[in-house]
Amino acid sequence: MFKQFILYLGKNMSTTSKKSRETLAKKLAGKKVPVKREVELKPELFSEVKNNKKTRLTTSAKNTDLSGKEGDALKKVIKKSKRVTKTTDTVNDLKEPPLEVALDTKTLSIKTEISDTEPSTSSSIKQENKATKKSNNTKKLISQNNDDIKSEEVKQEPGEDKWEPQNWKHILDNIRIMRSKDNAPVDTMGCHKCADENADEKTQRFHKLVALMLSSQTKDETTYHAMLRLREHSLTPKSISEMKLNVLENILHPVSFYKNKAKYLQQTSKVLIDKYNSDIPDNIKELVALPGVGPKMAHICMATAWHQTTGIGVDVHVHRICNRLKWLPRPTKEPEQTRVALEQWLPRDLWREVNHLLVGFGQTTCTPVKPKCLECLNCSICPEAPKVNPSKKSEKKTENAQVSSLCDKATFKKKKMHV
Repeated sequence: MFKQFILYLGKNMSTTSKKSRETLAKKLAGKKVPVKREVELKPELFSEVKNNKKTRLTTSAKNTDLSGKEGDALKKVIKKSKRVTKTTDTVNDLKEPPLEVALDTKTLSIKTEISDTEPSTSSSIKQENKATKKSNNTKKLISQNNDDIKSEEVKQEPGEDKWEPQNWKHILDNIRIMRSKDNAPVDTMGCHKCADENADEKTQRFHKLVALMLSSQTKDETTYHAMLRLREHSLTPKSISEMKLNVLENILHPVSFYKNKAKYLQQTSKVLIDKYNSDIPDNIKELVALPGVGPKMAHICMATAWHQTTGIGVDVHVHRICNRLKWLPRPTKEPEQTRVALEQWLPRDLWREVNHLLVGFGQTTCTPVKPKCLECLNCSICPEAPKVNPSKKSEKKTENAQVSSLCDKATFKKKKMHV
């Protein structure tokens, strides 16, 4: 069995190693095998193996035949270098290095190809990056130019196409006509009418400031009578600062928030004595800095006391009417917001007049509760006015005329009965 196995191995061995087959067969037959003589090695091959130059080794192995003395010498050298112990693997070892070298050369070639291609790819990537950077720079420049154009357009829009409400001039003319017919409380008892005309200018300015401080959320009639009571006690900053607080409160009553306003009057009087020589400031910043003085009071005070137009005085009436007439781009909740929005489109020469017109109009016609829309000349233009057909208007007029005539007849009969 053992002999058959070895013969089978011998048949299956590579055809190139004939000597290895012969040596194995002689050993199995019991014959002596001749000892191999040492062969002189070429110095080139020895130096190549010693320096581990695999590429040259493969080329030399390919070019040289492994048969003969030189081939046997190469076998020995490769055995020593790779530490091969088995004699049967010598031929396979000789065949394998070229394959390994070939693989190495492939890998090397692949590596070299990659290394050769890397700069090209990197250069292409760099070129792409440069192109993208240039495109980004151009995009940035375009966006900057667009932004500049937009900013220029935004800057040009307020000057050229200013927002204005529809028919505002016609509405204002109608308000002037209605105000000229009927006198409002602001015409006879407004803050500009509360000052003592016989006093000097400094004292009159102080009177107007005090009237404005008392007019906040108070009717003009109440403010006017409170000012008359204060004038009886020589209304000056010195007299107000020296007056007892409870006495001042009793004089101001029934002005709304009279206790707080009494404190503010005394604090403001002390500031005027210390800083302004009993006079009032002549600018908005210092007026607003006084206790109890707001923007509306400051602008009206500058207009009435110093005869300077610095802004629109917006009180409850002006705030309400501007929102009803849609004189604002957006509805506002506070008078200060209304003032800012109104000043953006209304001509400056109308700032002083519009306060006086709208306050009186709000007191007489456009009242907060149950406004007299049917009597208003702006009924057909006002966006908040109820829409009434002309036929219904004529019917209401006839009904009112009939009712009034019946009332006149009834009163006439009563007079006759008394007679």
